[in-house]
Amino acid sequence: MKSNDLRNKTRSGFSMWLLVWGLGLAGQICWNMENQWFNTFVYAKIGKDPSIITGMLICSAAATTFATFFFGTWADRTGRRRTFISWGYVLWGIFTIAFGLTQFISKELYLLMAVSVVLADTVMSFFGSMGNDAGFNTWTNDIMTDKNRGGIGAALATQPVLGTILGTVVGGMLVGENNNYMLLFVVMGVFVIAFGLISMFALGEKDDVPPSVSGSFWKQFLSVFDFKRFFRLKELVLVHVAIAIFFIGFNVYFAYIGNYLIYYLGYTADMMGIIEAVPLVLAMLTAIPIGVLINKNKHPFICIAAIVINIIGLFILYPIKAADVDPASIFNLRIWLGIFVVGVGYVGILQTTKVWAKQLYPKNAKGQFEGIWILFFVLIPMIGGSLIGQAVVKTSGETFLNEVSGLTEYIPNGNVFLVGAAVIFFSLIPILLTLKYRRNGENGS
Repeated sequence: MKSNDLRNKTRSGFSMWLLVWGLGLAGQICWNMENQWFNTFVYAKIGKDPSIITGMLICSAAATTFATFFFGTWADRTGRRRTFISWGYVLWGIFTIAFGLTQFISKELYLLMAVSVVLADTVMSFFGSMGNDAGFNTWTNDIMTDKNRGGIGAALATQPVLGTILGTVVGGMLVGENNNYMLLFVVMGVFVIAFGLISMFALGEKDDVPPSVSGSFWKQFLSVFDFKRFFRLKELVLVHVAIAIFFIGFNVYFAYIGNYLIYYLGYTADMMGIIEAVPLVLAMLTAIPIGVLINKNKHPFICIAAIVINIIGLFILYPIKAADVDPASIFNLRIWLGIFVVGVGYVGILQTTKVWAKQLYPKNAKGQFEGIWILFFVLIPMIGGSLIGQAVVKTSGETFLNEVSGLTEYIPNGNVFLVGAAVIFFSLIPILLTLKYRRNGENGS
């Protein structure tokens, strides 16, 4: 089938926008919940041990990466997008609820609890990537036409912002002062399952595409990992190295920021949700002027500024101690300012590098290079950042002995921000090196 014929048969109207917004927003809220609340759940219900968080981050990153490639290849070979979206979302929601059930394992079986929570997060991420990354994201590309491109692009750009607002604020309200995490996971899980079920009836044959088969399944799967062409594109390689270094530093502190606010500074979970969400939402407004600069092709200079701003924000947060805050009051200027400045740097680097990298992709290998992006943006940073973060918390955080369980508890302090800033500083090097290729008008292709 020709491309134009395929586009002419894709859906339009209310049902399309219901699915674009419903599936997209449900996915972003669920990803946000995993990033924001799974780590605080572990500290509240399982144990204050960064090793568990490290295991979750590494295993879920590996599962996400593999599932995106695996189900993406499978979906391309069958052309049945709807199957992967619907069943992926339903299973995603089921295992979100199952994740919360790990808290009911006997406290005397601590090792079993720890292994179970890591396994549950891994399985949840696996099916989340099946439904959202390999299914929904690919489907939105399939249905995109000249008429709806702007609307779909605006929806996909807005959904992470709304997901952050709803996932953080509403999540905090559901957890509340009594740490009712089970309510959070049930509500979010049912929400995702509901849109998975809706998609089973709303999606049809018009949402499928002609199968794309190239040799055996595993040959087509492994073709994504052909790095020879990638390493010839020098500027693109440097952009990927920069994003990997930046997000290694990001994962050093971000996995612990919720537990830092709750267990080190003394805020409740519902207050933590507001303290994080409001400054980050304000920071996201800077995406508008950043977009103007991106259109002027100022990528390296935006990234340099974003990295420096991010580091400044981390230095604002680093020295804050429990004695400096009133946990009964949500507003603290230093905390809000620090999170806002960190957020501005985060928005700047993420928004710019995603556009920058896509502009450098070879026209006939964009799918392959999206897969390489996941390796540098998800897998490498989550493994490297979690291992460094665990070491920081265990060696320089606050340490206590739980007299009931006999286990050592580790509470993150400002050192996670200091070390995260130190790692992020090195992302300036590959960005500065890209100026050589831009000055010479070449990208290494």
